[in-house]
Amino acid sequence: MVKTDYGLLYLRSENARISLKALSQHLKKSPQRLKYAVSNLENQGILKSPYCVVDYSYFGLILFRVYFKGGYIKEQDKTNIIQELTNNPYIIAIYELTGDFDVAVEFAAPNPSKFNKEFKKILDLVPSLNEYKIILNLVTYVYPRHYLVKNTHLESLYVERIVGGDRERENFNNNELSLLKNLILFPNARLTDLAEKSNLNIKTVKSILNNLTKRNIIKGFKYILDTDKLDIHKVRLFLKLHNVSPERESDLMQYLLNSKNIVQVNKTVGDWDMELDLESRDKARIRYIIQQIREEFKDLIERFNLIDFYTYYKRDYLPSFLFKKE
Repeated sequence: MVKTDYGLLYLRSENARISLKALSQHLKKSPQRLKYAVSNLENQGILKSPYCVVDYSYFGLILFRVYFKGGYIKEQDKTNIIQELTNNPYIIAIYELTGDFDVAVEFAAPNPSKFNKEFKKILDLVPSLNEYKIILNLVTYVYPRHYLVKNTHLESLYVERIVGGDRERENFNNNELSLLKNLILFPNARLTDLAEKSNLNIKTVKSILNNLTKRNIIKGFKYILDTDKLDIHKVRLFLKLHNVSPERESDLMQYLLNSKNIVQVNKTVGDWDMELDLESRDKARIRYIIQQIREEFKDLIERFNLIDFYTYYKRDYLPSFLFKKE
């Protein structure tokens, strides 16, 4: 395989809509060379399935995460289950794990009752998914993959994105909903194409996109990385906390923010209080970080668990039911 340009991988994965001109300025390489390199990363499936990061909480939605154990043995059974899950208009993310759980599914629903109804539909459709844990997600911190680069200039281009939490629900007009729908379906499409698909003129599309970004409703555009092809190790660390003071929690969050190998933190309610996603090109690095967290915050961590994170089958932030016409 051709040697990976990690600077390009970082810039493109953290901003799926970044222009070739901007890439050229940051990497000091010609747009023609970078266009070929980007296409190569996409054709190899290293950069795949771009998605729009939208804060679902502004739509009055709550995120529930369900971890399933078992449910399939044959590969074809798994494929059928993933398809059934993908078809549900309230499911925004599906990914495979290796360990205590096999598949995780994220539901974005307006209330617990609606989540429960949709969850029961899934259980009726796939009776083998009968062993599970349900977690309420409070807020998610999405951190840049700073571990990919050693350039402080490149690192400074992207910051954490906070999704969820306690937000006031906002109202969205038809033009905004139309553009949001197409940004989810075609997150890295040209503005001219988005205008055509949304039945809007390009000036309106630019205005709406800028406005939604300024209001922190759209948090950015990212790619899923095929970490397996890159030989990047990815795990999810589950933490159950106790004796938590505001000061020590702040210390913990700052520590996680400063760790280049932590790419996402979920604050949750359920069997555990935090989920940390760690990535590294060096497996030993992950073990070291986990050990450091346990030592530094031994007064907070009551227990922990670790699961290997395999791959995403679906990654969105808004459920498709929002765009269904009554």
